[in-house]
Amino acid sequence: MKLYKKMKNLKSKLYKILRRSEKYTKTDMVYLARGGFWLSLGKIVGTIASFLSALAFANLLPKEIYGTYKYILTLLGTLAIFTLPGMNTAIVQAVARGYEGSFYQAFKTKLKWGCLGSLTAIILGLYYWYQGNIVLPIPLFLCAVFLPLMETSQIYISLLGGKKLFSYQVKYSAISRILSVTAMIAVLFLTDNLIWIITVYFISNTLINTFFYFFTKFKFRPNKKEDPQTLSYGKHLTLMSVIGIIAGNLDKILLWHFFGAAQLAIFSFAYAPVNNITKTFSSLKVLVLPKLSQRSIPELKQSAPGKALRFLIILVPIAIIYIFIAPYIYRYFFPQYQSSVIYSQALAFTILFPAIIPLTEIFKAHKRTKELYLFSTINPIFKIILLILLIPPFGIWGLIITRLAQWILEIIIVVIFFKEL
Repeated sequence: MKLYKKMKNLKSKLYKILRRSEKYTKTDMVYLARGGFWLSLGKIVGTIASFLSALAFANLLPKEIYGTYKYILTLLGTLAIFTLPGMNTAIVQAVARGYEGSFYQAFKTKLKWGCLGSLTAIILGLYYWYQGNIVLPIPLFLCAVFLPLMETSQIYISLLGGKKLFSYQVKYSAISRILSVTAMIAVLFLTDNLIWIITVYFISNTLINTFFYFFTKFKFRPNKKEDPQTLSYGKHLTLMSVIGIIAGNLDKILLWHFFGAAQLAIFSFAYAPVNNITKTFSSLKVLVLPKLSQRSIPELKQSAPGKALRFLIILVPIAIIYIFIAPYIYRYFFPQYQSSVIYSQALAFTILFPAIIPLTEIFKAHKRTKELYLFSTINPIFKIILLILLIPPFGIWGLIITRLAQWILEIIIVVIFFKEL
């Protein structure tokens, strides 16, 4: 009983401190602390799982096989366009406003469109077969079988995010990640055969995602209220992201084709730690989007710039610390990939990128379709041009220069459009 009272008093004091701090942060700190706690916990679990997975891949798989594995996942990420990834954001936005029935609509629509991705995977597999490549066709045929359901069933995450059920969202995502990584580590201990590794990847992720989709649907019973604009908005968001997704995967595709699987493996290990850090902070989108959907643009124009600046002040020392500790991380945990260190340090500057989240998510929250189309088109086209020009002569350095230039341009574009809101 005494312990319960102490915990209650501590919780009350913490609540008051958070509320008082809002005078300086201009942010709902209680909401951020509650949601941020679960997101942080989820990212800690995800980071540990990713680290263990990276250890297994680095020490149990040759660079050439790992590079080919990453190339196949890159093709999968590109083909996932057909499952309408923008629909996930549209569902968060709709559910946050009470239109939970759009969740059912979106699942059927994503699954149907995903079949086009399967058809494309089959065509690609046949193309590689015709070209005499004996490695890629079977993984692409497996992709054709599993892609629609594996990608579509992840929509349960958007339902939980829209309902602000961050604790459940994190628990389910963490369990999913642990199970999938366990499956991958297990197969790596048994074989370095690429076909078996890809097969386990597809089967494990499809089964896990499908289970949590049905579990979430039956546990939380979304209402039948539908927003007639959700499907259209989700398709618009996907269309906006097409060039960006292609640009995001083209660098790895070009690197694989011009310099081979080993160079792609080296870049992948250089990018992985930085990407994990960036994703940790980018996950704040899950917290931000439902809140922004409920506030007016004039109000957001007053508060968003200050939040972006405060966020940047937090990220700068994190990037600096990573640059200093990166050599030790690779020396002790990934000695086969020490050539990745210098590339990873250069990529550390992209850790600052999530600072613009308080600005970018406003456009999504308020369905500013015109602006979203513009800055989701200009920047990726710029990136594609630079990739084509820089990767063939400079390899990994050409890729890194492109990413940093793209990051700077995107900040400039977002700031310009934000001022015009």
